[in-house]
Amino acid sequence: MFSIIGIVVVIGAIMGGYLMEHGNVKVLIQPAELVIIGGAAIGTVLVANPLHILKKIASGLAAVFGGSKLTKERYIESLKMMYDLFNKARKEGLMGIESDVEEPSKSQIFSKHPKFLKDHHVRDFVCDTLRMAVTGAEPFDLDQLLDLDMEVHHHDAAQPIAALSSMADSLPGLGIVAAVLGVVMTMSALGGPPEEIGRKVAAALVGTFLGILLCYGFVGPIAANMAKTAEDERAYLYVLRVVMISFLKGTAPIMAVEAARRAIPGHVRPSFHEVEKACRTGGSSAGESAAAASAG
Repeated sequence: MFSIIGIVVVIGAIMGGYLMEHGNVKVLIQPAELVIIGGAAIGTVLVANPLHILKKIASGLAAVFGGSKLTKERYIESLKMMYDLFNKARKEGLMGIESDVEEPSKSQIFSKHPKFLKDHHVRDFVCDTLRMAVTGAEPFDLDQLLDLDMEVHHHDAAQPIAALSSMADSLPGLGIVAAVLGVVMTMSALGGPPEEIGRKVAAALVGTFLGILLCYGFVGPIAANMAKTAEDERAYLYVLRVVMISFLKGTAPIMAVEAARRAIPGHVRPSFHEVEKACRTGGSSAGESAAAASAG
């Protein structure tokens, strides 16, 4: 939502200042220049990246304009889920949660959290780790595996960001290409009416303008937003890592949850009482607990 607002502000500020100087908006409407710059930029991305990265770019763009899914309520819900799972493991032993981690879609605990089940990477991150714990793996070894998993995930998340950043870096140069083509067209019109030459020069300069604007006003900021989203996902996985390793080292479920709460980034970190209420209140959802706390 804020990304859309930001784009509107960029366009509004530029067009507003241009109109304040009594500029002619029609001069800026140059579809041919936009086709040259935009088409060439998309082409460079297609040439430089395989299909799986292109898919990640598309999903990353959707996340930028759709807003972050890692809200405070999502963290509370996740900690509540892990608390319920670890309470079961404490009462029945780690073998008691074997069926939950082997078939999470059929688990009474996981089935209450469709967002967790839908996110296949997070689901596998948790279930594969606990599956190894059930087989007797040591917490230290599991911590090393989680660190490796997070490193690979972060590398994968950085690939579409790098691709989009490269596209942003190419846009000013492609704007110059469009401007040079405009100059070529202008030279071919020498000897004609001055008005026609002026229009062609203006069109050429608009190419440079569009290349710089698209780079620094749109594509570059979008890539930066995607990078922040990737960091948010890494932070979420780290919280899950903390809660799992803390419990597997022998910490009580509520203490493991509290350790994980303190690892949550400050802007979405719930309070101690919000998490405690969600974990201690049987049958109430995390979202209801957070809403009640906010209303209070």
